[in-house]
Amino acid sequence: MTYIEALGANAKASEKALRCASAQEKNKILGAIAEAIVSRSAEILAANEKDLAAAKENGMSAAMQDRLRLTEERIKGIAGGVHDVIMLDDPIGSVYSGSVRPNGMRITKVRVPLGVIGIIFESRPNVTVDAAVLCLKAGNVVILRGGKEAYNSNKILCEIMRKALSDCGFPADAVQFVDDTTREVTAQLMKCSEYLDVLIPRGGAGLIRAVKENASVPVIETGVGNCHVFVDASADQEMAVNIVDNGKTQRPSVCNAVESLLVHEDIAEEFLPLVKKRLDEHNVEFRGCEKTAAILGDCVVPATEDDYAKEFLDYIISVKVVSGINEAIEHISKYSTGHSECIVTNSLVNAERFKNEIDAAAVYVNASTRFTDGGMFGFGAEIGISTQKLHARGPMGLRELTSMKYLIDGNGQIR
Repeated sequence: MTYIEALGANAKASEKALRCASAQEKNKILGAIAEAIVSRSAEILAANEKDLAAAKENGMSAAMQDRLRLTEERIKGIAGGVHDVIMLDDPIGSVYSGSVRPNGMRITKVRVPLGVIGIIFESRPNVTVDAAVLCLKAGNVVILRGGKEAYNSNKILCEIMRKALSDCGFPADAVQFVDDTTREVTAQLMKCSEYLDVLIPRGGAGLIRAVKENASVPVIETGVGNCHVFVDASADQEMAVNIVDNGKTQRPSVCNAVESLLVHEDIAEEFLPLVKKRLDEHNVEFRGCEKTAAILGDCVVPATEDDYAKEFLDYIISVKVVSGINEAIEHISKYSTGHSECIVTNSLVNAERFKNEIDAAAVYVNASTRFTDGGMFGFGAEIGISTQKLHARGPMGLRELTSMKYLIDGNGQIR
């Protein structure tokens, strides 16, 4: 039995305990996790410092280091997110539909856990906790494979959660950590269909592509966000500047950050200097079309096809001046990854067109794409943001970690 098969067997052996746990029992586990995360914050920060030191030594960008960094405040935020999940209704056992057939059989469709979930993710240690507590609350067990850049942080967080499970009388193996980050072991996880019910990758384009191409376990695709803001001719320009600034600079290393700005040609000469002045406060690099360069000057790096298609995850933004909403929709449809797209406009007609014609998990009118987040949508934490159309789309909370089961009650019916 391989290392991954052993983890899978441990997970399967733990599955029944979580599947049959009551809402009160699962909330007790989550409460113990939240309490331990805060009480052991010094250990978590010490482990995170090791990861940050290695990141600096390896030349990780400042934006990606921010993605990796934990602070006392962020640790409290992680624990707060666990409490948010505790407050959510338990979806397990809820009735989706029911009917009585002509022969007297009663058929009820109810929510049940998915089972054993494998999660492969990069950089952000908060994902370790978010993913695990959502899985546990939904009655699932989980195998976590984080990136090597957050190895020490992920390991201590998993140790804390495993102890909380054990202290509450549940199998510690309901949460397991893959402590071998080699590609060979990761490839084994992708093909562990004997034990895993679903695999969820959460990270950059390279990770998502590798999992899609190599996994034999069913995959829920998440994450890659080439997000656009289109500033229409009728837009409130101060609002548009605020939305672009928030989307690009509040946390540029996340998948709901703005990567591309489209501006209607009728307001480009007035608007582009306004947005550049604001983004200059964060030294954002502009990669733009010829019209953008004609307005803003030599500071604009000529944009390539790759720039318009790229998820920068950095203080870089691609810019294009467009003739109107038709060209904006055409451009977004060509380059979008189906994550989050935004229009800033005072035109009800254009707002409705944008909502109807843009094919993405989240479509915004006059609001920042940074809201595409499980917490912001009222889901507590999130397992990731699905950019596919089956089995889930958009921020994935508790309901997206469940499946359905039919329960049939009869009194001797035969066919």
